Amino acid sequence: MPKPICLWSGPRTVSTALMYSFAQREDIMVVDEPLYGHYLRVSGADHPGRDKVLASMNCDGDSVMHQLLNAQVGDNSKRHFYKHMAHHLLALDLGFLRQTCNILLIRDPVEMLPSLTIQVPQATLIDTGLRQQWDLYSDLLHSGQDPAIIDSRELLLDPEGVLRQLCAHLGLTFSNSMLHWTAGPRVEDGVWAPYWYHAVHRSTGFVAYEPKAEFPAALEPLLVECKPWYDNLFACAIRSSNHGD
Repeated sequence: MPKPICLWSGPRTVSTALMYSFAQREDIMVVDEPLYGHYLRVSGADHPGRDKVLASMNCDGDSVMHQLLNAQVGDNSKRHFYKHMAHHLLALDLGFLRQTCNILLIRDPVEMLPSLTIQVPQATLIDTGLRQQWDLYSDLLHSGQDPAIIDSRELLLDPEGVLRQLCAHLGLTFSNSMLHWTAGPRVEDGVWAPYWYHAVHRSTGFVAYEPKAEFPAALEPLLVECKPWYDNLFACAIRSSNHGD
């Protein structure tokens, strides 16, 4: 059985759409942000629905990953896909990463920050996950792994082309089923879905890329902090063949 797949995403990317995409495959089982409760407990972050999230799940991150990896060992029928947020990697024993196949999902902070600060008005570099993603990528390379990096713009410009490359990297055969899904919530959604998943619940596939409006001047200092980490990651990302520019 191949290693389970861990997606380490930044916020406001297209991570839930990517999870829905993999959920269309008959050979994949998806799990939505299993470390979210752990992150909220350890960080004290005041996110929408915090109390509901904490009450809904196991909030001991080391225990969560141990249970997930044991579940994969016991499941010969499907490969498991865990959608994580990179900033949830907090106060954890990261030894489990040796047992997983890892993907990083990034988004240009010029487009990500205005969306993030709607839900997290006082967002900082830590909330973007970009520094954590670069550190994780560097550590995985040092350990001998070859993690894939997906950029949300590249994915939306050419969903099939980018997914084909990603599937090949993961040792999977691409399936056209990954390009479409039924609108509405999924049974795998976490209890936080009502606060974050409005757009993806209206979708039936990857929405065509559209540049965002003018960047808010108030977010310029945070953008300056974010941009070097994003640029380093994007330099290593899978590319679309369809830039339309």
